[in-house]
Parts: sequence; C-alpha cells; structure tokens
Amino acid sequence: MFVVTGATGNVGRSLVQSLAATGTQVIATSRGISAADVPEHVEHRRADLIDPESLRPVCEGADALFLQSAGPSAHLLSPQDILDVAKAGGVRRVVLLSSQGVATRPESASHGSTARSIEEAVRQSGMAWTILRPGGFNSNTYAWAESIRTRRAVTAPFADTGLPTIDPDDIAEVASAALREDGHAGQVYELTGPAISTPRQQAEAIANALGEPVRFTEQTRDEARAQMLQYMPEPVVETTLAILGAPTPAERRISPDVERVLGRAPRTYADWARRYIAAFR
Repeated sequence: MFVVTGATGNVGRSLVQSLAATGTQVIATSRGISAADVPEHVEHRRADLIDPESLRPVCEGADALFLQSAGPSAHLLSPQDILDVAKAGGVRRVVLLSSQGVATRPESASHGSTARSIEEAVRQSGMAWTILRPGGFNSNTYAWAESIRTRRAVTAPFADTGLPTIDPDDIAEVASAALREDGHAGQVYELTGPAISTPRQQAEAIANALGEPVRFTEQTRDEARAQMLQYMPEPVVETTLAILGAPTPAERRISPDVERVLGRAPRTYADWARRYIAAFR
C-alpha cells in the first residue's frame, strides 16, 4: 500500500491516477481531499503535513510514502516528525518531491535551504529513499488561464528567456517508478523537460492548441514584481524573478534523468498544452 501526500496537486493527482492504473493500492491524502479528487475505488483521507500526527492512521500498514514537501508551507514542516510517524506505521520506502533549487539556489530560503533540510531528514531516516528535484513546472502557466480565456492575451516578463520546464505528469511517472520498482534507492533525479521553452513560445503553443491567436505582452521586471507580491512573499518573488530572468547554466541544463527512468524522452511543453487546453478555452 502506498500513501500519496499532496494528492490534489498537479503531481500528486497524476501520481494517484498512475498508481491506481497499475492496480496498486493507494491512499490519497491532502488537507482538503474529497471523493471527487480521486479515481473510483481509490481510498482518500484528509491529513495535513503540518500536523504529522494526522498522518498516523493514514500510514498504518503502508509500505511506501510519496512526500510532497515543496511549496509555500514547506518551512512549517517538521520532516523528522513526519518520517517518524511514517516509519512507525510500517513505511520502508520514501520518495521525496524536492526542488532543483537545492543545487542551483542553495542560499535561497524559499527555493534551496528549506528543501535541503527536508532532504537531509529523508537521507537520515533509515528508509530506502529517492529524491526528485524538478525545475519549473509547465503547469505554472495556469496563471495565464483567466486572461487567455477572457481576452486571448498573456502578460509575462522575460519573454525570450527560457527554461526546460517539465510536465508534472512526467514527474508523477518517475515517482511511480521509484515507488514501485527496485533500483531507485539512494538516487537523486533532476527532472526537466526536453528543451528550453520561453514564455513567448509557451503562449504560441497554447495558441496553436486553441487554434486561435493569443496576444503576448512583455512585462517589465518591476511590473511582474508588483503583481507577484500580491500573492507571494517577497523573498519568494525575488528568487523566482532571478530564476526566470537570469537562470544559471545549471537551471538551463536539460537533464537525462526522465529518460533514464522511463525509457523515453520527457514530454514537450506543446504536448502538455494540447492535453490541458481545456483550462484555457
């Protein structure tokens, strides 16, 4: 039995579906999960990683845990307590969704140091562990969905600066392999897409999938910063803008790890846009 935390997120939801399709017994969990969030016959339970004790009944009798520690609440987690609860329930394998920033932005509390501390707890847990370090997600462009639906327009900074963003479904498939198969213990996988894609190119890919033009307007850095500060803490905004506007060579590197694990190349941004175009119609 596998426990999937963050099961209503872009990676967790896809992972639950992937595991269920293999016939694996899954418990999907998040703080607000409901039956509508999971495939038929998949068990769901509410639990909050910020409250490790809420995981105790979820982990009882489980073999493996997918731990989604990235996100704005990561600094509130007590990873040692989470792992202790998991081990007490019988969990012997953990797959951690971490962040590329552990390696590329180690000085950043929002992208590197917090995730690194969680990684260290996993490494010292005594369980078989695998760490996934994805870069930017293709699904981050859901932020454009409303403006595309209502005005067929995108506004974003750094129009022609690109990153090898990754399809969350590819992350989920790598996580599924690491949970189900032997040979992944002690591995750290850096997960990227197959090619650099810029915001302008991503808007074009959405337009192609829609079959309609989408107007692209480039923001200044200050305009983007002011907008992002409405829903993100300032340190997160500053690091995010640095990554988007002046990515390091390591952040622009295309990793072979998705293909190493899955035996196929990662999906392109255009493929992601075609599969999820309903969000932009």
